[in-house]
Amino acid sequence: MSNNPHDSKFKKWLDVLQQESWQLELIISGFAIYGLFAVIEPIELAGLEAQNDNNFYSTLLFQGLAVSWYIITINLIAHVILRGLWIGAIGLRYVSGEIDYTKLRYSPKFKRHLEKRVGSFDNYVATLEKYCSVIFAVTFLLVFYLLGLLVLVFCIGLLSLWISKEETPSWARGAIGIPAIIFLSVGMVLTFIDFVTQGWLKRKKWTTWFYYPFYWVFKYLTLSFLYRPMVYNFLDTRFGKRLSWIVVPLYLGLTVLAGTGFSTSNYLDSEFNSSSYAASKANYLDSLDEDTPFVDRASIPSKVISDPFLNVFVVYGSSVEDDVFYFNKDLEPEEDRRGIFSVFSDGTVSGRSHSLPEYLETLEEMYTLSIDSLDFKPEFVFAINSRKQMGYETYLDMDGVRKGKHVLEVKRKDHNQDSVYTRTILQIPFWYFPK
Repeated sequence: MSNNPHDSKFKKWLDVLQQESWQLELIISGFAIYGLFAVIEPIELAGLEAQNDNNFYSTLLFQGLAVSWYIITINLIAHVILRGLWIGAIGLRYVSGEIDYTKLRYSPKFKRHLEKRVGSFDNYVATLEKYCSVIFAVTFLLVFYLLGLLVLVFCIGLLSLWISKEETPSWARGAIGIPAIIFLSVGMVLTFIDFVTQGWLKRKKWTTWFYYPFYWVFKYLTLSFLYRPMVYNFLDTRFGKRLSWIVVPLYLGLTVLAGTGFSTSNYLDSEFNSSSYAASKANYLDSLDEDTPFVDRASIPSKVISDPFLNVFVVYGSSVEDDVFYFNKDLEPEEDRRGIFSVFSDGTVSGRSHSLPEYLETLEEMYTLSIDSLDFKPEFVFAINSRKQMGYETYLDMDGVRKGKHVLEVKRKDHNQDSVYTRTILQIPFWYFPK
């Protein structure tokens, strides 16, 4: 069969297909919902790991996947519920036909109201069909919108990273980097205005001359060239316009609702950080679970220590390495290899393995570990903990530490411009009861 859109046979085939599309919609929705519930946990876990590693690009990717998951799941569940209601209405119509308001024997006032507001049963079935079809299409349109937004943020992030590098020539920053970021930022604002106003910037002649260049570039950056026909087909009807006005406030409302909770205390909080008076499970290895899978900054084995030594693990962060380079200029490489790397490179600074002892010595000079008022100078080694987090660990001798409650304080030497100071990174309470 010809796929020429002007061929009458092709048009008839499309007419038949759209009448039977509900079966495909239900099959796709069912399999999609099943698969979505299977992948959400790995996505959230990978997102937490990326946040913990301070990986901006992976964090952006997995947060986008998580938001897409919620959009698709909510819409598809709503679609399945409405399709089920539609199928039930079709079956009921086969049994009882149209609504006979006369047989209900309601008063004239209620009869007139129901005939006006409820109408015929066939209209009800048609309305359900329309909502089901539109929800299924809008689901994937919203995902494409989000994908386009992620591409734009990713581009701005790459440009900002390129500008911030010391090896980037100053002329390139001023002539390429900064104008590109300004162009993308202004384009994002204009595209958003055009989106929420349903194409207002495309209707006015006086806005066309400055908006068209942004539109031409952003149709590729946002990938809108893939789905523009669906958008315009959706917006050329009154029903589509009304629904588009509802979609954005609806998801904003759902976002606010998702961030709503209930507090049981004016002082206690379920998401507190460890301190001298609070113990977070993110700082004890034996307390990590699915809800808190990674160590926050530093950890010890448990809240109760019975061994004559205390294992302390400090999580690595890229900002720490910046401070290492500040306090030891000899360790700073000529080219900073941190960030994205390809299969053709190993992502590390070659020839620097001989500097690892000096790197550790600088770290040891930067850090001070204290139990109450007793200071320890750490003897670090590089390590990866049971949660595959990279960092460095040491063991503290507990000889001379009395029984009872104590607070481990992790302090690090830091700098602000030319001034050097020591700041507290974390406080972890624990109890020491030797065997």
